[in-house]
Amino acid sequence: MNILVAGGTGFIGTNLVRELDDDGHDVTVLARDPDEADLPAGVERARGDVTAYDSIESAFEGQDAVVNLVALSPLFKPSGGISHMEVHLGGTQNVVKAAEDHGVRKIVQMSALGANPTGATEYLRAKGQAEQVVEDSALATTIIRPSVVFGEGGEFVSFTRVLTTPYVTALPGGGRTRFQPIWVGDLVPMLAESVAEDHDGETYEIGGPEVLTLADVTRLAYRADGKSVTILPLPMALARVGLTAAGPVPFVPFGSDQYRSLKFDNTVEHNDIDAFGVETSDLTTLGSYLGVAER
Repeated sequence: MNILVAGGTGFIGTNLVRELDDDGHDVTVLARDPDEADLPAGVERARGDVTAYDSIESAFEGQDAVVNLVALSPLFKPSGGISHMEVHLGGTQNVVKAAEDHGVRKIVQMSALGANPTGATEYLRAKGQAEQVVEDSALATTIIRPSVVFGEGGEFVSFTRVLTTPYVTALPGGGRTRFQPIWVGDLVPMLAESVAEDHDGETYEIGGPEVLTLADVTRLAYRADGKSVTILPLPMALARVGLTAAGPVPFVPFGSDQYRSLKFDNTVEHNDIDAFGVETSDLTTLGSYLGVAER
C-alpha cells in the first residue's frame, strides 16, 4: 500500500513509519520539517503544515491511505500562539479534504480517550470535533483512542518530573488521577494493522496492562532515577487557582486546561486490544520499561 503518515516525524510517527516500512508498504512522511527526521532510507518525505491546505494537498496524490497523527500535547499548554482547535480540528479538516480530493480510500485518525465535541478541555473538544469530521467524510475510517503513550522520546514520564520535585512533592488531589499507559512498541503494531487490515468503521479505545495513578507514575519515574519521593496532597481548589493564574505566563507550561484534565481519569472501559488479537499479558508495563518494579 501507499501510505501517507501526517505527523510522521513525531514520537509515535517515527515508530509507526518504521513498522509500516518493515511491513513492505511504500510510506511517505508529511511534516513541517521532515528533512532531519531519523527515518528508514526508502521513506519519502513531504513538507507541509496541516493548518495550511495548499502546503499539504499534493502529498496525497497516489496514496491509498493516510494516518493522521498530527497533534499538540494535552499535558502542556500550546505554545507559539497556536491552538488545539487549529491543529486538531482545522488540521483534520484539511487532511480529510486533501484525501477526498485525491481519491484516498482510507484514513486512520489518532484521537484520544475522552474525546468529545463538548468535552471538559479544549484538547478533548478539538479531538471530538475532529472525529466528527472524519466520520462524516467519504473515506473509510478507523479511529484510535489511546490512553497516554510512553517510550523512548515520549513525554509522559518526563511530564511527571516537570510537575514534581524529588524527595518531597505536592500533586493536585494527591495524584489520584488514573491513567492506563501503553508502551509505544505495543501500540504501533495495532496502528499498522488498522491501516492495512479491515478495521473500517471502527473506533478503538486502547490502554496498557495496568491502571496507575499520577502518584504511582511519579514514584516509578523517580525510582528509575534512584530517588525516592513522598507525595503530599495539594487541594484541587488550590491547584485550580494556581494553574489558572499561571496560564497567561508564557514560560509556564501548564494552565487551566491542564488542571481540568486532572479532574477525570484517562482509562478505558473496555480495552479494545482484543480486536488486534492482543492480550493484556502481551503488553509492557511502565515499571518493566523503566527497569523498576511497581509497588
